[in-house]
Amino acid sequence: MPELILPGDPPIPLTLRRSGRARRISLRISQLDGRVTLTLPKGVPEREALGFAREKESWIRGHLAARGADVIVGLGTALPVGGQLHEVVPTTGRKVVFEPGRVAVPGAPDRVGRRLVGHLKTLARARLAEASDTYAARLGKPYSAITLRDARSRWGSCTAEGRLMYSWRLILAPPEVLDYVVAHEVAHLAEMNHSAAFWAQVTRIHGDYAEPRNWLRRNGSDLHRYRFERSA
Repeated sequence: MPELILPGDPPIPLTLRRSGRARRISLRISQLDGRVTLTLPKGVPEREALGFAREKESWIRGHLAARGADVIVGLGTALPVGGQLHEVVPTTGRKVVFEPGRVAVPGAPDRVGRRLVGHLKTLARARLAEASDTYAARLGKPYSAITLRDARSRWGSCTAEGRLMYSWRLILAPPEVLDYVVAHEVAHLAEMNHSAAFWAQVTRIHGDYAEPRNWLRRNGSDLHRYRFERSA
């Protein structure tokens, strides 16, 4: 999608989206990644979109400040893994090693983020597969496949064919939050909706889910602030 820049300190990228259904310019800020999107009716020139953003500049900057800045992961970063903060430190070894309060990452400093995210995705796949097996067994229905993504709009999904998708960033959250998301998606194998019957299945295979669900609503967007490649 095309972009404009709202000048200022710092400049703010504006993603433009045109819609035949839109009747006026609208503005949305993603709490996951801070993306500012302007939806325009067809035929509205870009200069009007930029003018609209200038009128809303104080509101935009206020929301972005409340969200917090992105964190470029590198040596010295305090990174949550399994809900616990770990300082990223160098090592002369060949493997990423977790220690209490630290994660040691080998390689050149400018490649630490890339090396670490690869390891985290491996951990996430193993942990999510294990949890999916557990909850599918409790449900009594198998799933067909698992995929990992860095989804902006959801933490997981389940297709009618039994394919489960999860955000790999769940490995950053507390274990009980990851378990809740997995139980939620696995329960869709029985109920492809959010009816009372669906939530009854979540409760049956997981137990009380209020606390991890609320944690995700309060803190989930923070997990998207961590950037592992400087070019991202």
